[in-house]
Amino acid sequence: MSSPVKSTTVKKKATGGTIAQNKRARHEYFIEEKFEAGLSLQGWEVKSLRAGRMSLTEAYVIFKNGEAFLFGCQIQPLLSASTHVVPEAVRTRKLLLSRRQIDKLMGQVQQKSYTCVPLACYWKGPWVKCEIALVKGKQAHDKRATEKDRDWQREKQRVFRNG
Repeated sequence: MSSPVKSTTVKKKATGGTIAQNKRARHEYFIEEKFEAGLSLQGWEVKSLRAGRMSLTEAYVIFKNGEAFLFGCQIQPLLSASTHVVPEAVRTRKLLLSRRQIDKLMGQVQQKSYTCVPLACYWKGPWVKCEIALVKGKQAHDKRATEKDRDWQREKQRVFRNG
């Protein structure tokens, strides 16, 4: 006789998910190339990110001494933050990239007048990743053309759906 086998199910945490997006960057710039970078954070910042308290609208990437930093990103501290840590909402956070990626980004920014901005922050397993991109600025007529194309695609989908 065989004994009944108990199946144990282990619930996994939802590790994938977007923390914050920079929709303004997608509207204001032509995105040329995207990179994935790790983000160096403090403990209270990770807790705030789990609560979704991050803003990337005014953020951009700067390069200093051969390293990349995320500047202008806001992470609002939780009210239950530790008493012995003084949280700073807007501080410069280090981006974790390979030497080859940093050299490529620095070269493009300095020589070809690109800008480097964050597009999104998300969870990848237990780590926070930041999607950064090399971008060129759009002019007013480019923004209008992009919006016109987007409206046309939306209208085309409505016509196909309704038949």
